[in-house]
Amino acid sequence: MATEFTVPEAAAKTADAANQEFETEKMSLAMGPSHPSTHGVLRLQLELDGETVTHCDPVLGYLHRGDEKIAENMTYNQFVPYTDRLDYLAPLANNAAYAAAVEKLAGLEVPARCQAIRVITSEMARVSSHLMGLGAYGIDVGAWSVFLYSFTEREKLYTLFEELTGARFTTSYSRIGGVARDVPEGWTDRVLGFCDQFLPILDEILKLLTRNKIFMDRTVDVGTITAREAIDYGLSGPNLRGSGVKSDLRKDRPYWGYEQYDFEVPVGSKGDCYDRYLCRGEEMKQSISIIRQAIAKLPAGSFYAEDARRIFAPRKDKVLSSMEELINNFMIVTEGPQMPAGEVYFEAENPKGTLGFFIVSKGGGVPWRMKIRGPSFCNLSILPKVCENELVSDVVSILGSLDFVMGECDR
Repeated sequence: MATEFTVPEAAAKTADAANQEFETEKMSLAMGPSHPSTHGVLRLQLELDGETVTHCDPVLGYLHRGDEKIAENMTYNQFVPYTDRLDYLAPLANNAAYAAAVEKLAGLEVPARCQAIRVITSEMARVSSHLMGLGAYGIDVGAWSVFLYSFTEREKLYTLFEELTGARFTTSYSRIGGVARDVPEGWTDRVLGFCDQFLPILDEILKLLTRNKIFMDRTVDVGTITAREAIDYGLSGPNLRGSGVKSDLRKDRPYWGYEQYDFEVPVGSKGDCYDRYLCRGEEMKQSISIIRQAIAKLPAGSFYAEDARRIFAPRKDKVLSSMEELINNFMIVTEGPQMPAGEVYFEAENPKGTLGFFIVSKGGGVPWRMKIRGPSFCNLSILPKVCENELVSDVVSILGSLDFVMGECDR
């Protein structure tokens, strides 16, 4: 007896439509805040058509920090430790930028030695931050070994930070008017020793990725941002320079004597994830060059502006020997340094881009208003644009290439 076959109705419809284009339902997908590739507490609300992203909505605010409002309720000196938490991967650079903004309001100029120390520590923070970004990016795209090598080097930097500041992570090193303490004896030699051994290792680390077929497949022509788009969205730092825009505050509007150092500003050509990676790799080499030059030219003298003591704190020996100075110190500590009224804005070229502080003072020891321009907050604004029509898997590559930190993003 012959076997009879029957075709179900659904299968028949599929067979009839074999050469037709299907319309599928769009799906909403929450990526993060606990997804490992979203780096922190970022949540992306994605709209998907199959595996293609049709809309991306970044949702911020899970850290509940409110730094700008906190700043309006404490003295200028008390806010220094809070700047550690903005980009907690580069606190040395944050402290210095905030201190420089308040110094601008007070009309203070810090000594040349303090400026050089700030340059050295800020460039070390840039290398540390880029190592963290590089290692984490490797994990995002499947290159675990990069993370191990980059964290080993970052650990060496943290040891140097601890010798200088007494802390490894939240350093609070810069003070308004200078830095907390001078560099310890032999510290600059140990920094130069790190620089000597770091560059060959950095080349080895970059070799793991630069010509890696898998890494290139996941980054070349992925997440492309044109120069016009980068400018329009307010991008800064390596994300802007990766799109071919040669903009760097250290060159364009030098501060802390950056104009006396010889270094290049690396830029990309296409603006894709690969270009942003290349820029950060080259920037680390340039930072090492700046550190060497700054140590070679490190001026002698004070690390703290003498004028600042009239505003912020008298010398300790005077406090212990003079009743007037003791009372003055008590007033400054309890009410804050008495600043003039006015408005100032200062911005610095931090590892992730332009970090700016806009301060409005009505006089007294507490800022009336403070606005912080966090580079990561501005850099993330382009996510809906750059993720559109990319695959879900490419969102991971794009996020890692933007190298953001959520401490700068919460308003």
